[in-house]
Amino acid sequence: MFTIYVYVLDTLADWELGYVTAELNSGRFFKEGAPRVSLKTVSSSKEPIQTMGGLTIVPDCLIDDIAVCETSLLLLPGADTWNDQKHGAIIEKAREFLSLGAAVCAICGATAALAEFGLLDQRSHTSNGLGFLEMVSPSYKGQSFYIDKPSVADCNLITASSTGALLWAKQIIEHLGVFGSDTLESWYEYFSTGEPEHFFALMQTLPSDSGK
Repeated sequence: MFTIYVYVLDTLADWELGYVTAELNSGRFFKEGAPRVSLKTVSSSKEPIQTMGGLTIVPDCLIDDIAVCETSLLLLPGADTWNDQKHGAIIEKAREFLSLGAAVCAICGATAALAEFGLLDQRSHTSNGLGFLEMVSPSYKGQSFYIDKPSVADCNLITASSTGALLWAKQIIEHLGVFGSDTLESWYEYFSTGEPEHFFALMQTLPSDSGK
């Protein structure tokens, strides 16, 4: 079973997590025999947080409760509050994830937090722009590893810009291997183009008893 830890913090950018959490939690397009997935929200305290969209989330667990192993994955969403020093604890946990071969997936402002702690200095990555990282992360030294794409996967590190949520979700799902390859491609094409033929192609990739 995979355990997905979703870090939640005030001003969390709701839309950046929508694609990936919905698919991993529902399992509606999982291939036969795919491992089960458990999603847990985690934060620096058990106090409720409020997202940018005004939703209230009560964390399931604390940072110290995270069990780091190869079947765990850390999702770090964007937010306007990443410069708060209390978030340093989750970035240190991200360092532990990466060193043990577990996946860290960061988008938007979370990439700046990784950059400030030196976690992007030797790995291919992206963000909201090279200038963005240089502006908000004075300690950043990973310019030569920056790739100007919506989302970039480098082994167990997957980073994305604020506009890369769909591709980021695709790369995370691909990393976990819970979709069949044809299902994943059709899913991505449908949500990126809106063309109905991709929806029907998606349905045709699923087991005949799916949804029952």
